[in-house]
Amino acid sequence: MKYFITGGCGFIGTNIAISFNKNHYKNLLILDNLSKPTAKKNLIFLKKKKISFKKIDIAKSKLKVEKLIRKYKPKAIFHLAGQVAMSSSIHNPINDFDGNVISTLNILEAIRKFSNKTILIYSSTNKVYGDLENYKYTEKKTRYIIKNDFKGFTEKNDLDFKSPYACSKGSADQYVLDYSRVYNLNTVVFRHSSVYGGRQFFTYDQGWVGWFCAQAIKNKIFFKSKFSVTGNGKQVRDIVHIDDITKLYKDSIKNFKNIKGKAYNIGGGITNSLSVIELINFLERKLKIKLSYYNIENRPYDQKIFISDNNKIYKDLKWRPVINYNKGLNQILHWIKKSKIYKDV
Repeated sequence: MKYFITGGCGFIGTNIAISFNKNHYKNLLILDNLSKPTAKKNLIFLKKKKISFKKIDIAKSKLKVEKLIRKYKPKAIFHLAGQVAMSSSIHNPINDFDGNVISTLNILEAIRKFSNKTILIYSSTNKVYGDLENYKYTEKKTRYIIKNDFKGFTEKNDLDFKSPYACSKGSADQYVLDYSRVYNLNTVVFRHSSVYGGRQFFTYDQGWVGWFCAQAIKNKIFFKSKFSVTGNGKQVRDIVHIDDITKLYKDSIKNFKNIKGKAYNIGGGITNSLSVIELINFLERKLKIKLSYYNIENRPYDQKIFISDNNKIYKDLKWRPVINYNKGLNQILHWIKKSKIYKDV
């Protein structure tokens, strides 16, 4: 196997797998512990394409991980496994630590010992920068803004872990970078903003773009019912379509020497930024409906704004998102309708 995808039955992992030409499916190995109920839906989908799968909990199977990496010496590992919800990390920080930190260390150690040419691409998060309350925000009608020609947050922002989730993802993020410095391993970190698209089985706690899209479709088809919006709904994120992300991961392997040992902010950029209110307004126009919602308390340490400055990744890899949110949201609405997962939200 030339490529491993950890957490490969998740949203990003599944999309990376199917983005490969079907003639290369035999070179892929999906690793997943299937702890998320929706992972089994993607596994059924992947097995139909005859992509190899191994059930394994990377955090609890250090020797099995070492055996696999020693046997196959993969060209690259897309490391996407982990605990992904901030709320879950607060309820169970030990599980969050195991899923994000221990699993990453087990992979890094196996590569260091048995396959030091393997490329490791780690999926991190913008939460490593904390709540970014050191910036001055202005509240407008539908969103928060930062003045002075703000174009997005760069990698020069200080790391400021807040919440168990940020601590675990940030710790793994730093281990991945340090193993490149200390052991000269081929590693890179992508600090993602909000990724959305097909085959994302979102929940109330994770995958907010899809969740609101599904709420809107459910209201359109069945009945008008209120749903909750955290805070005042003016929080802003730059959203990036999954097809742009899969291209990034595959391009990274082709030109890895340009990005080795570095961390990058990855998002849709300022032109693909939306507040929750603005997404709701878009859905109302698109579906020709009126949505009703009520506001609940802010999540702890939630960022008022996160927009990625993609200049560093463009400079080193010539990557930038090409799918604008209008096209991307139309695509995810189509997938939600077709798959009928709006019934489950």
